[in-house]
Amino acid sequence: MTTESTATAFGTEQVRRARFAVAAVFTVHGAVTGSFATRVPWIQDHAGASAGQLGIALAFPAIGASLAMPLASAISHRFGARSALRGLLALWTLALVLPALAPNLLTLCAALFVFGASAGMSDVAMNALGVEVENRLDKSIMSGLHGMWSVGALIGSAAGTVAAHVGADARLHHVLAALVLTMIGLIACQGVLDLRSEPDEEPPPRFTLPPRSALVIGAVGFCAVFAEGASLDWSAVYLRDIMDSSAGLAAASTTAFALTMAVARIAGDKVVDRFGAVRTVRVGGVLATVGGVLVVVAPGAVPAMCGFGLLGLGVAVVVPLAFAAAGRSGPNPSQAIAGVATITYTSGLIAPSAIGSLAEATSLVVSFGLVTVLAFGLVLGAGVLRAGDRQVTAKAVGAPDVAKTAGAPAEPRA
Repeated sequence: MTTESTATAFGTEQVRRARFAVAAVFTVHGAVTGSFATRVPWIQDHAGASAGQLGIALAFPAIGASLAMPLASAISHRFGARSALRGLLALWTLALVLPALAPNLLTLCAALFVFGASAGMSDVAMNALGVEVENRLDKSIMSGLHGMWSVGALIGSAAGTVAAHVGADARLHHVLAALVLTMIGLIACQGVLDLRSEPDEEPPPRFTLPPRSALVIGAVGFCAVFAEGASLDWSAVYLRDIMDSSAGLAAASTTAFALTMAVARIAGDKVVDRFGAVRTVRVGGVLATVGGVLVVVAPGAVPAMCGFGLLGLGVAVVVPLAFAAAGRSGPNPSQAIAGVATITYTSGLIAPSAIGSLAEATSLVVSFGLVTVLAFGLVLGAGVLRAGDRQVTAKAVGAPDVAKTAGAPAEPRA
């Protein structure tokens, strides 16, 4: 766990500035993902990988992230939250250059493993700091932070689309993007809270199983990320194969889903502040379930697209709230967040292939029946996010976090 350094409390303006700094960090993190995603075809050709080999290679980022995430807590304990985030974010932005340099499948898998490991560790560090800022502001910001990640991904995708359109070499494109994003990231990290461990605090283990609280909260995140990954990767195929839509309309469904997610996350904080984490996720689960049913029974493309839109709207804020709940569920926020992040990354890894395997054995309609069932799991499991609701008697901005300093979990709002 990290707290502010001894005898140092953060003022109101400093915490508010830290909010914008963390938002910038989330944007940079998302921009790296968007920059990479648009150049995957170039990377595939450069490495001489078949479609099947590319599928194997693209599993390595999630594998690397899942294995490396537990290290983030130990790094933050050793170097302090600000220095840890600065180093891990720079590692992530610079790792963008590695996949495009890979000349064959083996080196591509190795590059993507490092790429994913750096993504996962920086992801944990920035989410832990986001939760700390949210605690001190006493209002929800995690949904908006994840919305800024989506904005960054859209910006990176747009720049990558332009680079691909003009036929730019992905190696040059990613070197330039990495340098620019590294510089922006280092500047942004200067404004985050400089949290440090207490002198007598035991360092967290480098590798450990997630705490039980993280497993329960992560199960809710698993359902949301599974629905998100299935919709992002398969919505266009669903409209093309099941609804017999044109390629353009099918592609538009994926873009619409991504935009729905981004807008819902940016606007989600006000909803969470008004209704609380549990009620927000429960209502979101209802919307996602209705969306899944609409996709399954839709007689045409337009109702199916509306169904995918409801799915995106329903699951948009679940992962940010899961991270927030994990950060308040015990005495070691980074460790709990790492556990939840590992579970959600695993869900994102298996969702596309699980949908494809089930579709091959049955049909895509049956596959999205499974998505609908998992969406309903959000309704049933929303109560475990109660730790994501802030305290009724919240401390003033800048006051020491007594509960966390004493190693006790925060008291959730009823």
